[in-house]
Amino acid sequence: MKNAGTIDRSIRVVVGLILLSLVFIGPQTLWGWVGLVPLVTGLVGFCPLYRLIGLNTCPIKSRS
Repeated sequence: MKNAGTIDRSIRVVVGLILLSLVFIGPQTLWGWVGLVPLVTGLVGFCPLYRLIGLNTCPIKSRS
């Protein structure tokens, strides 16, 4: 079941990659691993937080 729309997913993937790059370049901080969360949720199209608060940015109604 997807609850993240195309634009939302694209933004998540970009932000995730940027944050993840902090592990390898830039300040080389471990906080960059936080980027895995938006990257994975963007790739699969499902955000558990959206589910908790009842938000859905996906234009296609999916069956649950």
